[in-house]
Amino acid sequence: MGLQIHFVVDPQGWCCMGIIIFVWLYNTVFIPKVILFPHYEEGHISAVAILCYYLCSLFCIVSLLRSSVADPGRLPENPKIPLTEREFWELCNKCNMMRPKRSHHCSRCGHCVRRMDHHCPWINNCVGEDNHWLFLQLCFYTQLLSSFTLILDFCHYYYFLPLKKTNWDFFVFRHELALIRISTFMGLVILGGISGLFYTQLMGIFTVSMTLQV
Repeated sequence: MGLQIHFVVDPQGWCCMGIIIFVWLYNTVFIPKVILFPHYEEGHISAVAILCYYLCSLFCIVSLLRSSVADPGRLPENPKIPLTEREFWELCNKCNMMRPKRSHHCSRCGHCVRRMDHHCPWINNCVGEDNHWLFLQLCFYTQLLSSFTLILDFCHYYYFLPLKKTNWDFFVFRHELALIRISTFMGLVILGGISGLFYTQLMGIFTVSMTLQV
């Protein structure tokens, strides 16, 4: 499926996306330096754990970028309405354009979106018919990366053997406890929020599917 580029000029959305990218970059940089590479060098974990973490991180940032720039289902200025579907179209009282039912007008984007679910400031884009599946991918990979990070934070203190060859002159090791606590806090907040959002999204999809079947 080809994806059309959709760019929203919204400073608040850019700020929210910047926070998400900062959290992703923080964990992608510090977790391998503090936990993965030192424990790998001392033989506590295998290279597979490092590879899996970087793959989760890659999938997460790629899904974030794709969902943020993908067209959510923006209606063209002069849509061609098939004769058999005209009864299912209505006039938008904000942009004075014809739109199919279940479409909504987004005040932040300034246009109507087919099957719009909501405008998400964290991706600086609407979630609609054409990018809903990308948004679900983002939720899934974010949960995966957050869970992986929390497991590593826990294992670093309570499961893995203590490090013996660590150079405590480096910044990351002199402030290891603070860095891990920040990572754990961010992981818990994001995992809790995304899990709730992912659950409501799936329940909404299942509810619509059951309604259509009836």
